[in-house]
Amino acid sequence: MIIKALAENTSISEDFGCEHGLSLYIETDHHKIIFDTGASDLYIINAFLLDVDLSQVDTAVISHGHSDHGGGLKAFLLQNYKAKVYICAEAFEKHYATYANGSVRFIGLETLDHCDRLVYPGKQLKIDDELELFSKVSCLRLNPSGNTDLLKQDGDAMAGDDFVHEQNLVIRSGGKTVLIAGCSHCGIVNILEHFRKENGCYPDTVVGGFHLYNPARDQYETPEIISEIGTFLLGTKAKFYTCHCTGLGAYQQLKDMMGASIEYLSGGSTLTI
Repeated sequence: MIIKALAENTSISEDFGCEHGLSLYIETDHHKIIFDTGASDLYIINAFLLDVDLSQVDTAVISHGHSDHGGGLKAFLLQNYKAKVYICAEAFEKHYATYANGSVRFIGLETLDHCDRLVYPGKQLKIDDELELFSKVSCLRLNPSGNTDLLKQDGDAMAGDDFVHEQNLVIRSGGKTVLIAGCSHCGIVNILEHFRKENGCYPDTVVGGFHLYNPARDQYETPEIISEIGTFLLGTKAKFYTCHCTGLGAYQQLKDMMGASIEYLSGGSTLTI
C-alpha cells in the first residue's frame, strides 16, 4: 500500500505547497483512492509533482463536512469523471467555527445539488473486501476541547457540532489493516475503541489528524491530556502517522513519549505500508 500526502499544513520541501488542510492519495492492490481534498485545489498541483494521476482514482472519501477537508471536492470532480464520492449526508449541513475574537465563520462545504456520484454510507458500509467506512462514533472520553468552538446550523439557531458527519476509512490490503482518520473530532481514542469493539483488535497502522490543536484559539490540549492519549496509543501496539490538526507541538510531545511508534506525515511525503 502506498500513501502520498497531497496536501497538509506543512511540506517536506519548498517544491510542495502547503495549507491548513488534508488530502491523501492511497493506492492498494485493487483501488486508487483520494481521502479528503484539502481546502483548495492545491492538492492537484502537488499530485502532479508526486506523479499521481487523479483521473484514475476510483474511490473518493470525504472525512467530514469542513472546508479544510472537502474544499477541493468540486475541483476533483472536474479532474475525475468516474470515482464514487463517499460522504456522510450530514456533511452538507452548515458548519461554523467560533474564533477567539468572538467572530463566527462558515467552514462548511459547497453543496453539490446535481452530482450523481455521491454515496451516503450511513453508520457503516463495507464497500468490498478491501474498503470499509464507519461513522457515528460515540464521544465518550478524551474528546478534543476545540470541538466546543465548532457549531452547526440547527433550524434558525446554532448548536454544538455532534460530528455525526465524520467518517473513517478502514483498508485491508496486503495482510495489513490501516485506519485512515481525517480530524478525529470524535476523539482518536474513541475511534480506536470503536474499531476494537467491532473487530476484536486494533488496526496495524493509523494515519490522520488527532485534533490536539485548536487553530481558532491557537491553543493545544494540556500536556496531561496529550500524555494520557499517548499512553493509550502506545498500548494499541499500532504504528501511527499523524498530521494536520494534531499540531506540531502536540506531535513533539507524543514523539518524545512514543518514539518510533509515531511519525509526522508532511505534504509531499510518500509512505509505503
